[in-house]
Amino acid sequence: MDRLRLLSAVTAACFIGLVQSQTTLTPVVMNTTALQNATVVTPTPVIFSSTTPGCFSFNASTCEACAPGSQYDNTLLCTCCPDPGLCIFPGACLPCKTGFYQPLAGQQECLACSRGSYTFTGSPLCHPCPAGSFNNDTAAESCTSCSPSSGCTQCPMCPGGTEALQTAAKDCTPCRPMHKAPHQTMCQICSSGFYQILWGQESCDLCPENHYCPSPDVNPIQCPSDAFCPKGSTAPGYCMETFFRKAGDTCELAPVTIALLVIGGGALLLIILLVLRRRRDSDGELAVARAPLLRKERPQGRYYGLPCDTEPVYAGW
Repeated sequence: MDRLRLLSAVTAACFIGLVQSQTTLTPVVMNTTALQNATVVTPTPVIFSSTTPGCFSFNASTCEACAPGSQYDNTLLCTCCPDPGLCIFPGACLPCKTGFYQPLAGQQECLACSRGSYTFTGSPLCHPCPAGSFNNDTAAESCTSCSPSSGCTQCPMCPGGTEALQTAAKDCTPCRPMHKAPHQTMCQICSSGFYQILWGQESCDLCPENHYCPSPDVNPIQCPSDAFCPKGSTAPGYCMETFFRKAGDTCELAPVTIALLVIGGGALLLIILLVLRRRRDSDGELAVARAPLLRKERPQGRYYGLPCDTEPVYAGW
């Protein structure tokens, strides 16, 4: 029933519009002189409202926003709705033409695709031209295949400091803060201890003395006063904390280290002296214990068949 009512309403609207066009509209008279002087003639669309005769047959409460990929159409099915961009039903909206798109809903017109892209009918977005094709016009319906190079057997290599960002590129792009020699094909990151902050360079610079370069794409950083930074440093080098300190280009003993060495040396010397004294005392005690065994002075000769200098034997008396 709803479809039958809608069909009846559309038929009635068309009939009323036909009658009005035959009875109330006045033919347009064009000035040919003005047409000769004009360069572009833009027709002015007729704007209707919900009070336009013929709209009484439609139920304006059913109006919906035109979907993405379509636009408002200048017909009673759309002009009878209270706001531009709405139509009695979505099918009454006009699909975007080829080369045009509309990503939003409820819009009055479609937008032209930019260069290098194309669309199909009723598209909500533009598509980029495939690799190996192009177009140089806006609102293009399709892309054109690139013609093969004539007499070119091999693509030339990009000069130093530049690279080709894609296959079959027509132009070379300067390297970012990196480097590329003339014989290389792609830009390279600087090696450790080198840096480069400019675009389009063939080589990197060595990190200077008294500076360090933690990253190859930043300026060298000044070395701290208590650290060492020779050429090519990636980080500052420090003397061993607490025990050493920087002195010119070398490290020297810190005062606390000297004090510890003096104290430690004195303690070690004291221990050595104590050991020697203990050893001497032990030797003295042993000498006293062995005193009865010491031989006495005897004249030269033989006693009991033994030489006089023979070691006496302790018999226990």
